[in-house]
Amino acid sequence: MALLNAVIQGILLGGLFAMAALGLSIAFGVLRVVNLAHGELMTVGAYLAYLSLSTLGVNVWVSLLVVVPVMAFAGYWVQRLVLQRALRISELSPLLVTFGLAIMIPNALIEIFSNNKVAIPTGNLAVQSITITDGITIGVLPLITMIVAVLLIAGVQQFLARTKVGRYMRAAADDSDTLRLMGIDYRKVYAYAMALAFGIAALAGVFFGMRQGGVTPFDGQLTVLFAFEAVIIGGLGSLWGTLAGGIVLGVAQTVAGQISPELPLLVGNLVFLTILVFRPTGIVKSKVAI
Repeated sequence: MALLNAVIQGILLGGLFAMAALGLSIAFGVLRVVNLAHGELMTVGAYLAYLSLSTLGVNVWVSLLVVVPVMAFAGYWVQRLVLQRALRISELSPLLVTFGLAIMIPNALIEIFSNNKVAIPTGNLAVQSITITDGITIGVLPLITMIVAVLLIAGVQQFLARTKVGRYMRAAADDSDTLRLMGIDYRKVYAYAMALAFGIAALAGVFFGMRQGGVTPFDGQLTVLFAFEAVIIGGLGSLWGTLAGGIVLGVAQTVAGQISPELPLLVGNLVFLTILVFRPTGIVKSKVAI
């Protein structure tokens, strides 16, 4: 029963990892940009939620109405003003730019907020649970996280398939040169894609902060690792693959935690390396990006 409970908790944890991986998958799928600052962007989202809670007096759910649009706006202009110029130089330049952001952001957060953990209170939600049977209990917050992750992936999938901007993003991911020949301003398409990636990263960061009870400036160094592993395990270019990858990673960590509290990260990394060696295309192989 303990093993079954660990598997269930791992599946729910996978929803959090999938949410973190989704924005990373979009940035790579459309722009071919490996965003090394993705974890730091999640951390910034969590800090913006903290500021909304402390200054506006709203609850964490209302704070998302502030955090996500602000980060999406930032993503749009970071792409237009910084990453787009880097893309014109070489394919390696955006990697160096995001690496620089990954260094700058935590240090800036330390200067503003100090290195102490800031709380993101969720009230009784953090301790509420649903008892299925003796020995199997599901936390309400992890369940909400999984539901939000599934709805978010489904929503992004529909956005890419049914909207004009979404179809332009898919076209840019598949053949950006043809998109330019059609007279479409590919720079705006790239900027919209990065805005979407930033907004989702911020949302994931708030949920990470809620699960941990707070956030510190250097939390992004660990969360970006989970996001990268979930993307690669699931399969590059597959949105639902991020969910599969997140679940595999989550189950591996929680089952390993039943053996020893020191094993989850190690076992998660070993599962990632194993899949990378034997199935480098990931669990869900996608023929086209996004």
